Amino acid sequence: MTGYYDYVLGLIPVALIGVTAALNLVGLPLTAALPGGALVAGGIMAHAVFVKAPVTDDARVRNDRAAERSAGRSGVGRSQAGRSRTGGAD
Repeated sequence: MTGYYDYVLGLIPVALIGVTAALNLVGLPLTAALPGGALVAGGIMAHAVFVKAPVTDDARVRNDRAAERSAGRSGVGRSQAGRSRTGGAD
């Protein structure tokens, strides 16, 4: 069964070669068309990594719980202990 990331892996070379060929056929020289294809392929990879990140539901729940605990805490956290207001160590 194919999923989102299977399509992404297939689209990377298709975008790189296809967009480069299309831009080259339109009249752009190869040295200008290749970065265009690479930009589209990079955009596909960035979407797969940053927008639709491959994180399991367990990890997402764990991170949400940790964020709720740290937001609910008042006062100085552990990361601020032993530091002056300027950020240096005391």
